[in-house]
Amino acid sequence: MNAEDNQREPAEHARYAAYLVELEQVADADETELVGRVLADPDPVMARAAVVRHLDRRAAELCPDPVWEEWAAAMTRAVAAHPFLTRRLREWSLLRAVTLRLPWHQDELLASSDWLQLKAAAGPDPVASGVLADRGRTKRIRHTARAGLTRRGGS
Repeated sequence: MNAEDNQREPAEHARYAAYLVELEQVADADETELVGRVLADPDPVMARAAVVRHLDRRAAELCPDPVWEEWAAAMTRAVAAHPFLTRRLREWSLLRAVTLRLPWHQDELLASSDWLQLKAAAGPDPVASGVLADRGRTKRIRHTARAGLTRRGGS
């Protein structure tokens, strides 16, 4: 990218890219403070997009790890004023429960977003796949769940 391209790129695009780099490299001890700083950006849509991308990356990394609970609680506090981000963390917790075969309730899964239903439908839990094959919100979710059941020999 040359200097002329940089001048045409909107400032929020440059900040978004910089935030993604910072969030990827942040030390665990500084993570909540950085998330708060990003969320204080004057462009709230861009800031939430950067943070949700970070949450998705970190949640996927930490999902099977015992530090999950502590991390999820800290992030929930950090994003408490942002309903979409709070819901995303809640849904990652539900996906974690489904994936690790911890206790979960099918009503929570059925009330969850298409994003979570699709992830759970493609996941390893035959109970979740069975629920979603029958009652998933969209045709794509139901199809993905049925295909997973068929691959596992569970249909």
